[in-house]
Amino acid sequence: MSQEQELREKLVRMGALLYNRQLAHGSAGNLSVRLDDGSILITPTNSSLGFLEPERISKIRPDGALIAGDPPSKEYFFHLAVYEERPAARAIVHLHSTYSVAVSCLCHEETEDVLPPLTAYHVMRVGKLPLVRYFRPGDRALAKAVREASKDHRAIMLANHGPIVSGATIEEAVYAYEELEETAKLYFIIGDRKTSPLKAEQIAEINRTFSN
Repeated sequence: MSQEQELREKLVRMGALLYNRQLAHGSAGNLSVRLDDGSILITPTNSSLGFLEPERISKIRPDGALIAGDPPSKEYFFHLAVYEERPAARAIVHLHSTYSVAVSCLCHEETEDVLPPLTAYHVMRVGKLPLVRYFRPGDRALAKAVREASKDHRAIMLANHGPIVSGATIEEAVYAYEELEETAKLYFIIGDRKTSPLKAEQIAEINRTFSN
């Protein structure tokens, strides 16, 4: 089986997993992977992640031109922006999951990191989560903002929209996204109760031990 066919089928499996775990709904959200030749496989526009078909997944060039499959997600341009800025990234997950989107709708005094480091696993898999200001759906100016925020972060939050998470593999990106959503859920469950997030020295130790 070719790398491309293997990744097409993996996108189908991961889309169904996320849909069945209720992290994706309707036709919202998109997944992508980067092939060795630089081309991108991305879920098609108006497709449900729960019902993808391998042969219909879009294949596009780094400039966005369609090579094969159905027309790509309307948000393909910010996937390209992340790949341009993060050479090691080979996969991207963008969903509209409930708790993460709720965090994106809050007023944040500090936008450099909009979720507290409640667990070591959030620090390891997500890291700091900066907020990118609101852009209307389809606004190509979002690509520039995403590119700038992605420079030093593997996960970013789009205001009133949801997270974009990148990884070295689609599995890594999916697991990081799930960790982000669980941290967002903890954030709301804890609410105004006094918490004990990880301290700076504890975070530094995790980053030294589990550097990637």
